[in-house]
Amino acid sequence: MDIRNIGLVGYGEVGKIFGAGLKPQRGVDSVRAWDLKFTNAATADTEMAHAEAAHIVAEPSMQALCAHADLVISAVTASNTLAVAQEAARFIRAGAIFLDLNSASPGTKQRAAAAIDGAGAHYVEAGVMTSVPPYGIKVPMLLGGAKAQALAQALAGWGMDAKAVSDQLGVASAIKMCRSVMIKGLEALVIESYATARHYGVEDHVLPTLRETFPSIDWQQQGAYFFSRVVQHGKRRAEEMREAANTVHEAGFPPLMAAAIAEKQQWVADAARAGVFDGLPKGARWQDYADRLIAARERG
Repeated sequence: MDIRNIGLVGYGEVGKIFGAGLKPQRGVDSVRAWDLKFTNAATADTEMAHAEAAHIVAEPSMQALCAHADLVISAVTASNTLAVAQEAARFIRAGAIFLDLNSASPGTKQRAAAAIDGAGAHYVEAGVMTSVPPYGIKVPMLLGGAKAQALAQALAGWGMDAKAVSDQLGVASAIKMCRSVMIKGLEALVIESYATARHYGVEDHVLPTLRETFPSIDWQQQGAYFFSRVVQHGKRRAEEMREAANTVHEAGFPPLMAAAIAEKQQWVADAARAGVFDGLPKGARWQDYADRLIAARERG
């Protein structure tokens, strides 16, 4: 598989990390990006300056991006998964690979694949199995689709941790979504439990019991990490959990837990957008986050 020109749809946290990691790889002639932020007057200058500094070509449209790309990587929010694939299908080159990194249900991925494959390109789904920032482009990914094995071999040549799990679409995303119910669910549970314990002043009794039951987990540190990640990325996590709820529903089960997790993640995202956590330093304790939630509730 000869991939020389890469196009990134979405120049957010993941897009920036992948752009920086893929640009210097041997055999890669260019990395280009397209994001709606490039056309927004409030964000265009900052985002395009970042791309220029990273030697990423900022394209003015999806059409311009696809015109050059052998590999199109979609790294947008879960709710935009299908719309981006459908737009890319209008312009993608025949024979190009479309790698979908987004957290979406098997059904959503299958509909996205129908659009891309119908345009003569090749859709590959990816289940990104943990948070991208600590790993960069080496983040563990599970690939699915007819071209998954060939793409996994190409990505491995760049030092990436990509493993083909099935030539059938939906398997990789099902693995990812089922895991997300657990991981995002733990985040939601910790935030609800810890903030409530803080209100009653019983956290020094609750956390030791968790440590006794699950001694391998540092519940203080894990709590701080969970709070910080949800405050920073709650909106994106809520969208992912709505797709997880779709995954459960597609399996024929009522998505009671996944839907509730989405609501909790969205609730924290709304609080963050309202400024509840403004000014908290990097490395803040979970108690600092909980105190802000308590203060916000008391204000009204």
